[in-house]
Amino acid sequence: MLSPRSRFATVLTGALALSILVGAPAEARRGGSFGSRGARTYSAPPPTKTAPQQTAPVERSMTAQPPGYTQNRPASAATPTQAAAPRRPGLGMAGGLLAGLVTGGLIGALLGHGLGGMGGMFAAVLQGLLLAAVVMLAIRLFRRRQTPAPVSAGASGYAYAGGPGYDADGAAARPQWTGGASAAPQQDPGLDISVTMADRETFQRMLSEVQEAFSREDYGALRELTTPEVMSYLAEELSQNATQGRRNDVSGTRLLSADIAEAWREGDVEYATAAMNYESIDVMRDRDTGRVLEGDPDHPTTTTELWTFTRRNGGAWKLSAIQQA
Repeated sequence: MLSPRSRFATVLTGALALSILVGAPAEARRGGSFGSRGARTYSAPPPTKTAPQQTAPVERSMTAQPPGYTQNRPASAATPTQAAAPRRPGLGMAGGLLAGLVTGGLIGALLGHGLGGMGGMFAAVLQGLLLAAVVMLAIRLFRRRQTPAPVSAGASGYAYAGGPGYDADGAAARPQWTGGASAAPQQDPGLDISVTMADRETFQRMLSEVQEAFSREDYGALRELTTPEVMSYLAEELSQNATQGRRNDVSGTRLLSADIAEAWREGDVEYATAAMNYESIDVMRDRDTGRVLEGDPDHPTTTTELWTFTRRNGGAWKLSAIQQA
């Protein structure tokens, strides 16, 4: 006959196995890439000199996903605010019933009743066989649910040839805009367009203005600089900081290098995605005392992001998406 300790070990092993198979799905953390890039929202921008690694597509967007879309994050795309592991589906009602049967049998063994009143080693062997069979069945069910449906594949990215950089007399103090990369288009990419030097200087100016407005918690300025969608995400983050008694203080933003990854037109709407490497003093402070909670107020940090700007009918550019590179 199994000792109480051996019986408890059997129950614990079975419970652990079942918890792995039918455990509750994990919650995902809030991602750091958000906004919309028109028809290219769920396509990864092509690599550039400033952002040479493949950047993941936008994670949070109000733009509807295309039919059959599955987001495959590149292995190299890891960011501080990257979403957590995807939800793991459970085994459904069948898995729950099987888990209940096995758990009931194991608890019976713990109490000394076995299966149907049988005791001793014979009952323990029967329960072990039943557990093995149920686990094998559960694994089959789990694998069947995990098998993805076939999805048509397509290449991502779009071609754009960048223009010249700044003049030599300002090279030491101003960033160098370089050309973008080329790639094959995927699903309704729109018409590629050119981005002028005036546009690039506007993007550089907006980088600093958005950072400063966010630091001041200036909702009016942010509405002028961003699309309503991006404004909603920034307002959400500001609200969370206020609730936690914190304030994000960003100062000294300076663009180090930049280039255009792609630029295109969809109807009367134009888009341009710029890879920008910049430095800034970025700290989190206590709202009441001003004490630094996170970050270094004396040394700037360097960040590389892809900002997408949009405008309609040649109007003013607005920030429509931010992606972590």
